[in-house]
Amino acid sequence: MLTRLWRTHCAVATTLLWLLVSMALPLGARAGEPLVLTQERPQVNAWEAITLKADPTYQLSVQDMLGRLDEFEAPTQRGGSLGLHKAAMWLHIPIIAPEAPRTPWVVNIGYSSLRTEMYLTSGGQVLQQVRTGPSEQAQPSSRTPAMAFDLRAGQRYDLLIRAQAAGPLILPITVSEMPHHMRHALGEQMLQGLLNGLAFCLLAYSLIQWVTQRDRMFGFYALVVLGSAGFSLQFFGIGPQYLWPGNPWMDRYSGPAAGLTALAGSFLFLGHTLADNTQSSRYARTMRAGAVITAAVCAALMLGGLSVPIAIAFMSLAGPLPSLISLPAAIARVRQKDPIGTTLLAAWIAFGVAAGVMVCLVQGWVPANFWTLHSFQFGATIDMLLFFRVLGLRAQAAKTQAQEAMRERDLMHSLAHTDPLTGLSNRRGLQHALHAALAQCSPQRLVAVYLMDLDGFKPVNDAHGHDVGDDLLVAVGMRLQANVRHQTDLVARLGGDEFIIMARDLTTPEQAEELGRSLLRAFEQPFTLNHLCIQVGLTIGYALAPLDSDDPQGLLRHADAAMYAGKQGGKHSVRRITPTPALA
Repeated sequence: MLTRLWRTHCAVATTLLWLLVSMALPLGARAGEPLVLTQERPQVNAWEAITLKADPTYQLSVQDMLGRLDEFEAPTQRGGSLGLHKAAMWLHIPIIAPEAPRTPWVVNIGYSSLRTEMYLTSGGQVLQQVRTGPSEQAQPSSRTPAMAFDLRAGQRYDLLIRAQAAGPLILPITVSEMPHHMRHALGEQMLQGLLNGLAFCLLAYSLIQWVTQRDRMFGFYALVVLGSAGFSLQFFGIGPQYLWPGNPWMDRYSGPAAGLTALAGSFLFLGHTLADNTQSSRYARTMRAGAVITAAVCAALMLGGLSVPIAIAFMSLAGPLPSLISLPAAIARVRQKDPIGTTLLAAWIAFGVAAGVMVCLVQGWVPANFWTLHSFQFGATIDMLLFFRVLGLRAQAAKTQAQEAMRERDLMHSLAHTDPLTGLSNRRGLQHALHAALAQCSPQRLVAVYLMDLDGFKPVNDAHGHDVGDDLLVAVGMRLQANVRHQTDLVARLGGDEFIIMARDLTTPEQAEELGRSLLRAFEQPFTLNHLCIQVGLTIGYALAPLDSDDPQGLLRHADAAMYAGKQGGKHSVRRITPTPALA
């Protein structure tokens, strides 16, 4: 198992490395050449023609940039991710439409956590401009920064974009015809609706289970889901578009805070899942400490004591720690053939690949495209689903453990209330049943207690030995059970050759007398034990509740006195005696 897992890790790592290297290769640059917009290409990657200029002062205007177009330089990589920059970045895209466009064209930046200014210029004059960002209300319905514009056939335009961000500068810029842009935007909205809807369902389920079952594991899982979903809502612009439009604080802090929440939840969830409820273990203490530190970083970020880049750096460094710390415990589970360990390893592989791609995207080492932009969201979704399977496995294990405890309890109860030789109830079991029956008895619902002793058992035991005697006692118990009412009557063995039957829901004393006589008739036939034919009889004494007594001890005394009288009167009889003050 471990060998296969190691080979899988190696294969995944090799594939990831190949993807990163291939995606990191620079595209063919065409600096200075305009981006040609034609009907044959309804969407083009703007990085085919982009040049860059940094503004570390954050003060340069579009007019300043129009006078410095010759200072713009071609990017070293045209992948759309520039990594972390302590500067505003200006991008220049020369465009031209050789023929009259059918529809307006749209320039779109497929990353929402940006503050942008877009300018369409021609001949040094600004023709159109759009500002988007945390404090702007220019396009409240836009998920990502975008600007639509009309072009004249054959005229050259200069599209200038100023972008800055508290985090990484991820700039997947496309220029597309309006219908194509709308189809792409609707498809992205559908994808986000499906993935965030799934996260909402998982969150609701885990919160309901946490409230109803009081199991902290579901609460920790809810933190993981809430953090992952919150990060995706900010990263893909759904939150700023619908949930907190025009809120600069949420735009700045919600993404990192959500990521830290998911990280703290991962510490707690894995620690609770793999610690086997040993809260004092070093592993459990380490995981709780990781959660506390992450929560402190999140609180410092939200209170303004920590900058967003530092919080992002902390997440990048601490993100793998829950998995790395938990790896030995998970491998131990795998060795024990526990599916929880295998499931967690699969989750970590998926999350590790996704997190690795995301880190590379943030650092600008891989291009920004559909797969790299959505890698973390896809990986987090797979991770959440596999964690959800862990919840199911834990719940199943808890259910199995509870069932085993119930079986052990029932077994102990059965041993305490059952005669080990015959399997009938013993004295304790009889007392329990008799108390329950007497609580419901009345003159119209009589309870009869039959105390009986075998006639001729001692000679059989002396002549054939105790083994035959034990076999005979077992056969007697089976015959008694065969001749009583199974729904209302109980057969018990008090010890030796003494048996007792409790019959309830009798309507008349005559019915009780007839039941006793039917038991006598049942013993008229001999018992066949192997090659032996053995004849034994019964002497029965019985008492009725509430006519003779209304408590167990009183009934047993009356039944014992009646049986003794039957023994004295010649055995093989059924007898009930009238209560006397002495018996009472």
